[in-house]
Amino acid sequence: MTNDRWSERRVLTAALVLLAAFVLLDAVLSDVVLSASYAVAAVAASAAASVRRTAAVALLALGLAALAGSWNHNFGSLDWELRVALTAAFGGFAVLTAWIRVRREAALRHMTVIAETAQRALLRAMPNAVGSVGFAARYVSATEEALVGGDLYEVAASPYGVRVIVGDVRGKGLDAVQMAGTVLGAFRRSAFTQESLSAIATDLDAVVRAVAGDEDFVTAVLAEFHDDGTVTMVNCGHHPPLLVTGGNVVDVVPTGAPEPPLGLGPEPHPVTSRWPGGSRMLIYTDGLIEARGPRGDFFPLCDNARALRDGSLDEALDRLLGRLRSHVGEEVDDDMALVLVERRAS
Repeated sequence: MTNDRWSERRVLTAALVLLAAFVLLDAVLSDVVLSASYAVAAVAASAAASVRRTAAVALLALGLAALAGSWNHNFGSLDWELRVALTAAFGGFAVLTAWIRVRREAALRHMTVIAETAQRALLRAMPNAVGSVGFAARYVSATEEALVGGDLYEVAASPYGVRVIVGDVRGKGLDAVQMAGTVLGAFRRSAFTQESLSAIATDLDAVVRAVAGDEDFVTAVLAEFHDDGTVTMVNCGHHPPLLVTGGNVVDVVPTGAPEPPLGLGPEPHPVTSRWPGGSRMLIYTDGLIEARGPRGDFFPLCDNARALRDGSLDEALDRLLGRLRSHVGEEVDDDMALVLVERRAS
């Protein structure tokens, strides 16, 4: 909202400066009559200003066009009347344009709020810990102009271990939110009934194929954390997690051979590896590593992942996001889901 008001002020200032320039030139140039061009200021204002303020600029332009007859020495003439009429017509057009734009922006904001509310309702609060496994999660919305995405995460304390999913639905908008809800619902069921991650992935793939279009799919990482200090991973077309161990060493977690995303028939083979006590694992969606700086360079995740070692899990994620925003230089342009997991030393 603050950025919107700042943009409106700048556009209004530019419109008034433009109007003043036309009036000054019209008064100085004796062989040129510019009064019919005064309404250009109202048209410029309609790009960002409210209907009321656009109308104010239009009325000011109309009043000055009427007064211009005194310095153009055509007051009351047919030429003067035509120029005033043109100014009124263009001013009315500017007000109509502003009214249409404001209505469309309000409708877009309304739909975006509905979509974001639906999406956030799907993402239940992440527990701080389940047994010896600590958790923190962040969901980062994109800029206001971007549509809502389908990033997702969930944790389930199943009889077979602590299970986690982090995924990303192809596409944006309400369809992506609906697909994310479908995947989360299927995971919450399968995580407690299926004995292996590969069986869970097979269930999720069947669900996605049942409801998805021809080109729709969901990338996902499934993780299962055990009390013996091992973790089992299944990767369906997703970026592998990062493991930050003692000495700030950053490694890619083994997830096996690349498999297609959910909905495209993956045949996942779980990979089990050890992770040391006190180490932290970051599972994320591609919005994190595809964020670009002003020069087009991607966010260097591996270089910044070392910051995840210090402080609490929540503090570590906030620090990483702070570095991301510093790199981007403005708001991020894609949604992202981040889950930071810690094996607490026993």
